[in-house]
Amino acid sequence: MALKSPRRRAREIALQAIYAWQLSGSDALAQARALEGWDSCDQALAEELIRGVTGKVAELERRIAPHLDRALRSLSPVERAILCIGTYELAEQPQTPFKVVLNEAIELGKCFGGTDGHKYVNGVLEKLAGELRPGEFARSRQTV
Repeated sequence: MALKSPRRRAREIALQAIYAWQLSGSDALAQARALEGWDSCDQALAEELIRGVTGKVAELERRIAPHLDRALRSLSPVERAILCIGTYELAEQPQTPFKVVLNEAIELGKCFGGTDGHKYVNGVLEKLAGELRPGEFARSRQTV
C-alpha cells in the first residue's frame, strides 16, 4: 500500500473533523489534533481547511446548493463535508489546480463515502470549478 502524502492525509483529517463537527458541534480543530495521523499530515493545510469550512459553511453551502439535484440536507454528512472542503479549496486556494481539488475529493469519497458517492461529488465540484475558476476550467477543456 502506498504511503499517503501529507496533503492527502490533511484532507482526510479535515474530513473526519468536519464530519464530527457537523454531527455534534464539537471543536473541529481539537478533534483533528486528536486523530491518528495528525503528526504525519500537512497540519497547516488541515487547519486551514477546518477553519475555512467551519467559518464559511453557510457561504459554501449557498455555492453548492444550485448544483445539486436534491436538498443539501439530504446528502450524507460525509458527502456534504467533502463538497464543502472541495468548494473551499476551489474558492480560496487558487494555487491548488482545480483538477487536483477534484481528484482529492473523489479519493475522499471513495475512501469515506457511500457507493458511487464520489461520482456525485465529482459532478457537483466540476460544475463549481467552471463557475469559480472559469479561465482555468476553460483552458483545461481546450487541451482535451
